[in-house]
Amino acid sequence: MQNVITLGRRLVPAEQIVFVEPFDPVSNPQLKSDKAFKARVVLINRDTVLTEQTVQELADAQAFRLLADDDIAANHRIAFSVESFSPTDSFKPTRAYLTRLKWRDLDGNEQSKLLLTKPETVIAVLLRGIEPTADRKDPAERRPTRAVRRRRDYSKLDATRA
Repeated sequence: MQNVITLGRRLVPAEQIVFVEPFDPVSNPQLKSDKAFKARVVLINRDTVLTEQTVQELADAQAFRLLADDDIAANHRIAFSVESFSPTDSFKPTRAYLTRLKWRDLDGNEQSKLLLTKPETVIAVLLRGIEPTADRKDPAERRPTRAVRRRRDYSKLDATRA
């Protein structure tokens, strides 16, 4: 059976959810509701659905991957591409974005979201499923480890031939 998520009265196939981000009702005073919305679910075509669940609750329930610097949970089932982001003369956002997360909607149009997380970390967490930890270096900063070869003990082998 297909994985379907119930968001209020709306049923949404899990494969149509791109990411979940926090919703701040104070910064959206035009929204009048008696419900305590905590997160905004962004669908593949950029439509949004508000939910009373937190980002963490949805991430845990659907195994979405958390990008802590951006406080979003992204659906690893979506085919993402990752680009480095640098402001241009015509587009200078107020926040220090480092990454552009891109995907294609159902019509084949390119969609994107700017992130504060480093591109290497987005690739590690979202595309490869590597969980960042405080004591582990950023995956891009780690040195590759060399395989250690064990020496074969030929002295025992020679003793059995004699």
